[in-house]
Order: sequence, then structure tokens, then C-alpha cells
Amino acid sequence: MKLLVIGSGGREHALVWKLSQSSRVEKIYVAPGNGGMEGVERVDIKTHEIVALADFAEANGIGLTVVGPELPLSLGIVDEFKRRGLKVFGPEKLGAELEVSKVFAKEFMRRHNIPTADFSVVTDYVSGEEIIKSGKYGNPVVVKADGLARGKGSFVCKSDKEALIALDYLMNKRIFGNAGDSVVIERFLPGREISFTVVTDGSWIVPIVTSLDHKKAYDGDVGPNTGGMGAISPCPYVDASLYKKIMNEIIRPAVDGMMEEGRKFTGVLYAGLMLVEDGPKVLEFNVRFGDPETEAILLRLKSDLLDLLEAGANGDISGVKLDWNTKPSVDVVLASEGYPGKYKKGKEIAGLDNLTEDIIVFHAGTEFRDGKFYTSGGRVLNLASVGEDLTQARNKVYRAIEKIKFDGMYYRKDIGMGK
Repeated sequence: MKLLVIGSGGREHALVWKLSQSSRVEKIYVAPGNGGMEGVERVDIKTHEIVALADFAEANGIGLTVVGPELPLSLGIVDEFKRRGLKVFGPEKLGAELEVSKVFAKEFMRRHNIPTADFSVVTDYVSGEEIIKSGKYGNPVVVKADGLARGKGSFVCKSDKEALIALDYLMNKRIFGNAGDSVVIERFLPGREISFTVVTDGSWIVPIVTSLDHKKAYDGDVGPNTGGMGAISPCPYVDASLYKKIMNEIIRPAVDGMMEEGRKFTGVLYAGLMLVEDGPKVLEFNVRFGDPETEAILLRLKSDLLDLLEAGANGDISGVKLDWNTKPSVDVVLASEGYPGKYKKGKEIAGLDNLTEDIIVFHAGTEFRDGKFYTSGGRVLNLASVGEDLTQARNKVYRAIEKIKFDGMYYRKDIGMGK
């Protein structure tokens, strides 16, 4: 079978890495991919060019397309592929709105009694200013852009002043463009943040092993939010009781609720949760595999990933059973100085040839030219490994990181150490 993977980051590299292990895969194309993806053919089509991507799949006999990032899902790529009779894994545009619109997601959770933080929605700066100054949600308070902002549209504000600055950035300065047309202002939830991922066909649910993302830029879980600075699997904070609670009170109601509203959801449903005193509450829903969670998760998957994704594209995953390695995994992101803000590109990367076989490297923002790798993104590389226990896995990864160098490289040194 010929596959097309859409995207260019570490998540897509991990998907390619795992899919290439399937005996049923004849060839993998990646659009647009990155410089570190070996054994695939890169296609020079951007992720938002959904008609061109469908044309390519049609012309090249692609048996299954796997959509990595949220942008093409938000544009209706799955709808376009299905209209042409092409097999594709991911939710249709109506389902993708769970991630595309924070306003829709929050109001959806309210309608279906899914636990989340108290919130208000505003469509102009003055209304938001009034809510913030009223102290309705106390401090800290969270200010979120409604639309897609590449994981950077949520601001945890310690004071009214900070909240008003965030609101100004979103609604007046438009730092994320139309994503700031509407803004969610919500109560801050103190606790531990975890990731919970499943694959669903709109009815049946196949859980994925738990993981823990580290979103803050710096050690000690401080600094601005990023797309993720590292992940571990499994999540040490989810026991059998909590697992059941999340499935029964969050995941199942979300899948059923989407069906009830005529938005049958197929694909990956990812819940970012906060564990608070009275139980887990949803911070956000994503409609695709997480990044960097996927890098950590797929290291533990023993089953053929193609079986799951193909069944999902066919609309029936009831016969899929996944087999997982019980050993834990650790994934650490190496980033460019300045990320998640402005950063420079084109820095030569050294040391990749010095790594041992038990270290898996997933490229996120790299390009390859003249026999050398160079940085081309904020998140540059993911170094990942499994171990007999979490400490061993961490030690292996951090020893490997010492061999990698590029100008301005930074990374968190506490991935997997707890918060």
C-alpha cells in the first residue's frame, strides 16, 4: 500500500517511522516533510493546499492518507478526500471544530456536562475588559484565543493587568489574526496537566497509552506555553480508577455528544486535562495526535499502526486491539533559542552521527543540504528512548543530548522529573 503522510514536524516523523515498519507498506510520501525523514519521498505541497493534496493522492494511487496537523483538518481536507472516494484518516471539518474553535469546544462541553473550567465568551475588547475587572474568575485567570494559534494562544495571567494585556494582544493587536475574533476568559485550574488520547470511529473507542506533555518553555514548568518541550509515557498520575473516570465522564460523552449533534467524530480525540481536587477537567480538545506525545507513545507500540489507521479510515475500529510495550519512554525536544517567540534559522547541527542505536531521533524543524543538517524551525529535534524504568530512559536521552550541538540550542532538563 502507498501512504501519504501530511505534515512536517516531529509527530509526522514519528508516524512515518512507525508506519514504515508495516509489512504492508509499499511506499510512503510525505507532504511537505522535513530534512530528517529518511526512506520516504517528499512532496512539495503545503499542508493547507488540500485540493492539490487530494489531486496528488488521486494521481499516485495512494491507499491511505494520514493527516498530522490541525490546519488541513480545519480546512476540510477529510471532506475533500472522502468526496473523491479517497481513504483518509482524521475527522471531517465539523468534527475538527472541537479543536478549531475554543468557543465551540467550551459551549459543547457545557451542553453535554463534560467537566471544564467556568468561562465566558467575548467578541469585543470592552466586554472582555469588564469581565476581567469584575473579578468574576479571580486571579490567575486564563485568556484564550478562539481559533488556531499553534499551541500559543492561551495565556495564564496572574493579575488583571496581565489579563488585559493578553486580551489586547488577541483582540486589538491581532497577534494571531482572526483567531482573536472571539476570546474565552475562564477560571484558572490549579493542578497537574496530563494528556489523554483515544482513536474512535464515532462509536467504538480504542484507548492509546497515557502520556504526559511538558508545555512550558523552561525547567520547573515556568515560562511561556509552547507546542511542547517533551513528553513521557505512561503518565505516572493516571491509575486504573482515574482512567475509568476519564473514559466515562469525558471521552465517552464527547464522542456521543458529537454524534448527537450530527458531527460524527472519527480519528484521534486528544483531551488536555487538568487534575484538580474534584476530578479531571478538560482544558482543551485536540483532533489529531499530540506533539511531542506521539513521539513517546509510538516508541511503545508493538502493533502495526497501519491496521489502526486504516480501520479508522474505513469507519470501523471495533476489531482493532493494540499491544503495548510496558517499558516507559521519554522524549525531549531540542529547540531554537527564542522559541516559542522569534528565533533564527539555518544553524548547522552537529553530533547526530554520534548517537547509539537505542536513541531514536525524530526531526521536527530541520533541513538537509550539502550533506549537513540545519535548523529550520522553533522545535528542531526530538531525542527519544525507552528504558527498564523512567530513570533509565531519561538518563539515556540526556546522555545522548550532550552529543548534539547547534548555535542557540536549548531544552528542558527536567522532562519526566515531575512538576
